[in-house]
Amino acid sequence: MKNFHSNSLVSCAGFLATIKKKPFVKFPSILLSQRIMATNTKNSSDNKQLFEKSDRIAHFKQDVWSIFTPLAQQLKAANLGQGFMDFPPPDFIIEAATRAINNRNDHQYSHPKGRVNLKSALAKSYSPLFNRTLDPDLEILPTAGANEGLYAIFAAFVNPGDEVILIEPFFDQYIANITMNGGVPVFVPLRPQGDTNKIMSSKDWKLDINELRSKLTSKSKIIVFNTPHNPVGKVFSIEEMAEINKLAEEFNLIIISDEVYDRLYYEPDVHERIANLPGAWERTITVGSGGKTFGTTGWRIGWLIGPKHLIGAALSAQTRIVFCVNTPLQESLAIAFDLAEKHDYFKNMIEEYTRRREKLMKALTDIGLPYTIPQGSYFILANTAKVKVPENYPYPDVILQRPRDFKVCYWMAKEIGVVAIPPSEFYCEENAHLAENFIRLAFCKTDKTLDEAAKNLQKLKKYIEK
Repeated sequence: MKNFHSNSLVSCAGFLATIKKKPFVKFPSILLSQRIMATNTKNSSDNKQLFEKSDRIAHFKQDVWSIFTPLAQQLKAANLGQGFMDFPPPDFIIEAATRAINNRNDHQYSHPKGRVNLKSALAKSYSPLFNRTLDPDLEILPTAGANEGLYAIFAAFVNPGDEVILIEPFFDQYIANITMNGGVPVFVPLRPQGDTNKIMSSKDWKLDINELRSKLTSKSKIIVFNTPHNPVGKVFSIEEMAEINKLAEEFNLIIISDEVYDRLYYEPDVHERIANLPGAWERTITVGSGGKTFGTTGWRIGWLIGPKHLIGAALSAQTRIVFCVNTPLQESLAIAFDLAEKHDYFKNMIEEYTRRREKLMKALTDIGLPYTIPQGSYFILANTAKVKVPENYPYPDVILQRPRDFKVCYWMAKEIGVVAIPPSEFYCEENAHLAENFIRLAFCKTDKTLDEAAKNLQKLKKYIEK
């Protein structure tokens, strides 16, 4: 069987065949060390024991973030890699946090259901967007970041051997969330329609609904759906979502709608919600993120919205995972939502990110590097197929064993001074070739960082074949 790992390439067929035999499979560990060394303090200092990692984590490989984020720091390169903002959130959000921290009553455990103020603020903000009056007590659950919310959903509904459909490319944490709960990931890729060697729109990346249908079985339990999409930037249309919803109804699937970039889309496109389609609400949990919405990724506050029978099960799991969510930062986010409309925050955010998007697209156009224009989120996929990377470049072993996009990104960081992320990290092993000519660039950065990246990208021009 091919090597399987959570935070990088995944062997679709091999993993599927093996996982059917038992819920948790012992995989060969291929990371930096094979075992954990620990000193047996009861005996002499020379007497050491070997402790095997659990089957749940033994197959995890070194993740892309621990490779490229330290590299960016070491090289002091323009970091367009990991999708965190390198600028502070607006003053009113920082002031909201200050107010909450200064309240001496907001420093103890919260109720596992979440703070009343935050749930009320979320209900007020999202009820019009879901075309229904949300019950803040039963249909909304604050989480310790969107990722923990996802984990809670899988813990609540996935039994060993249950299959979870992922649309590639996908958020890499999905895999660990699924497999650590005994689930089996099943993969269906978005495929670009047209010439990727030219500038194209993210709407041209399509899901083959017949291919999706072919992956559904009696063991299918959940489909994970992300819009606006990371890293493609695709905003799924009502028609595309209706096809997904139709299959979900036919195969009785739960829909996890990952909408952490729901406030970030660019005209003329509009973000629609699959939960609003006929019959979809009762089977859909929508995932949101305070970090993405307000530029506070370090706060680790997210939320789930959905019918009470789904939210209640997620709450049951979350109570056993983290018990409760950070008290003062829940209060901070509640204040931030209340002030957002007053400051016209969401409109201003779209305008500001539209400007940043244009700046990065111009930099890519200037050097002749084709890319996908994102309809939403703050990432751009650029096509490096015509970039001639010098042969026999001295890559470290952790890069040598990875696909071409890892090598391009490493070389660019070292020689061009721009850090990007290789998107093959977001595919299973069999489909990684679909991403090997792309790199992901984040534009949730200051003008200084984007300008530095644009300047450094000029050095790439001589390596691009005409």
